Amino acid sequence: MSEQLSTAISIAEKQISQMLTMQDAMNSRVSDTWRANGYEWYRAIWVECAEMLDHHGWKWWKHQEIDVAQVQLELVDIFHFGLSLRLMTGDDVAKITSDLAKELHQGTAENDFKIALENLASAAVTKKAFDAKALADCMSLMNMDLDELFRQYVGKNTLNFFRQDHGYKEGSYIKIWHGEEDNEVLAQLVNELDAGADNFQQQLYAALEAKYPKN
Repeated sequence: MSEQLSTAISIAEKQISQMLTMQDAMNSRVSDTWRANGYEWYRAIWVECAEMLDHHGWKWWKHQEIDVAQVQLELVDIFHFGLSLRLMTGDDVAKITSDLAKELHQGTAENDFKIALENLASAAVTKKAFDAKALADCMSLMNMDLDELFRQYVGKNTLNFFRQDHGYKEGSYIKIWHGEEDNEVLAQLVNELDAGADNFQQQLYAALEAKYPKN
């Protein structure tokens, strides 16, 4: 392994380890017994794949333009479910981290986004598994590297926590903030803050709190 690749893998492991911790915390926020609840994470993956394909475009009989930003958001959502599936395997976090870091750097070099996406969905349907190499292919074809995945993942995870803390499960959460959806507000804030800061998540949560409509 080259020194450059070794450094990249090391950085990836740090980011993935942090995301695994955040995913476990988010799942536990929804249910303390999430590991025993039998949630079908694999089903969430292939359903998201179908939704993503519409944002990408697949109809040969009409003109379609790729909504790159929305496709990237769907990839981030799938990564949430993929992390949950890996945590459910029973492997220790260090092994999961190492495996994902290597798989996300390898990919398979598939150059057709639709096929890469179908590979991702196929693993979820037939093996109830998360194919990180297929996700890496999709990311590469959407000009999305691991740093961007990390930045958007931390953003969405923080928003999910914020939603839970502000009545999302009870139905009292306000999703439109001064004329914009919370996802749009999130995207603006993530671009304004330093994703490399150690307290990025805390800064983002505080910024969301400041923007949230007060009754």
